[in-house]
Amino acid sequence: MSDLPDDPVTPPAAALRAPGPHLLVVDDDADMLRLLTIRLTAAGYRVTAVTSAEAAMTQLHIERPQLVLSDVRLPGRDGLALFDDIRAQHPSLPVILLTAHGTIPDAVQATERGVFSYLTKPFDGKSLLDKIAQALSLSAPAHSVKPGSPQAWQNQIVSRSSRMAEVLAEAHMVAQSDASVLLRGESGTGKELLARAIHQAGSRAGKPFIAVNCGAIPEPLLESELFGHVKGAFTGAVANHIGLFQAADGGTLLLDEIGDMPPALQVKLLRVLQERMVRPLGSSQSIPVDVRIISATHRDLDLAMAEGQFRADLYYRLNVVTLSLPPLSERREDIALLANYFLVKLADKYKKRLSGFAPEALIALTTAAWPGNVRQLYNVVEQVCALSTSPLVPLALVQRALRSPSVEVLTLAEARQRFERDYLVGLLKLTDGNVADAARLADRNRTEFYRLMQKHGLTPGLFKADSNGPASPPAAS
Repeated sequence: MSDLPDDPVTPPAAALRAPGPHLLVVDDDADMLRLLTIRLTAAGYRVTAVTSAEAAMTQLHIERPQLVLSDVRLPGRDGLALFDDIRAQHPSLPVILLTAHGTIPDAVQATERGVFSYLTKPFDGKSLLDKIAQALSLSAPAHSVKPGSPQAWQNQIVSRSSRMAEVLAEAHMVAQSDASVLLRGESGTGKELLARAIHQAGSRAGKPFIAVNCGAIPEPLLESELFGHVKGAFTGAVANHIGLFQAADGGTLLLDEIGDMPPALQVKLLRVLQERMVRPLGSSQSIPVDVRIISATHRDLDLAMAEGQFRADLYYRLNVVTLSLPPLSERREDIALLANYFLVKLADKYKKRLSGFAPEALIALTTAAWPGNVRQLYNVVEQVCALSTSPLVPLALVQRALRSPSVEVLTLAEARQRFERDYLVGLLKLTDGNVADAARLADRNRTEFYRLMQKHGLTPGLFKADSNGPASPPAAS
């Protein structure tokens, strides 16, 4: 240690301020503690140095660092006991252990417990800095935004990428107006999440935000869902139904997958946007509505217009401002951040004590292709969360989830509910809304079939067809 300065060791809990990430260093060897502090400060880190596990836990209560670097041999509680305490209170905080040769007989067991990595003394300075950089890049916890803060509008969007920062800056600017916004991006990139953020950042934040997937609702039902209907407007209309435009009055309506809207409805939507009035099906009265429109699509609308599948006048009405979300493959710095964020949420859902991902598992996640973007990442994390039997998610489980088709994980009750509704819709479309025929195909009596339809909000009149093809309920301008 002859190359060290003669000044006394940095006192416990003394923090050397530097602009970089904050590290907590724990070692009872005064010379080693001073050397580590000098090296890490020179590398741009802000260092807090303490000499015991007890002092480290006290410091953690004062300020949470971004990484803990600790010797294994400490007076009183050792480094592994310190790690256990840290993991219990801060499960996403990465810990690197320094050990004399042979101190940890089974390094694999240590990393399985959740220790990010360990280095054997004497260690190479470059290796130490590389391990710290890797731990910070892979294990950084998701940022938290306090309610009421200027950033609270985006508190559901987890990101640190420059691409997303640009999108969010533009979103915040457009949120201050009532201009219609078109969100473009591949499926699963988070278009609805961004739409909600725009709503929260604007003057309509206290009013309703309603989203409708224009491609997921059968055409006969979509018109009624959007504009509403009055009792007796068509067979099966047994009560007045308020449409989504009226339900969103004063707030924001997200028309998701607008590119899948049937051409006939595009005309009616354009009229509503121009007149700011809706007329429920079967009504002679138009109702004024004050709704901010955000639309979203994964389709190429320019190509759809060229092929005559999307109206140009509607496109220009919707596309006052365009925001494009990057695919997950172009914001890889967010993958580990999102994976840990989802893991915390899903561990609570599945009532499991999960401390994080093994380092090699995080590397596998950050290098995967992700054609399904953030939605696929969420589904993969949910799969490993549901199947994990250890606190630290291993590489093998992540590889298994990445190889298998990424499907949404539903409870059995949720899956049955979804299947049942899709099955009823299919039968009613097949029989043009004839309940007797549909019940016969389902091998159920009419009373039971009507009860099932009522459960899922279906009416036979919306599936009626005439000789010219599927019939919409009486249209109103």
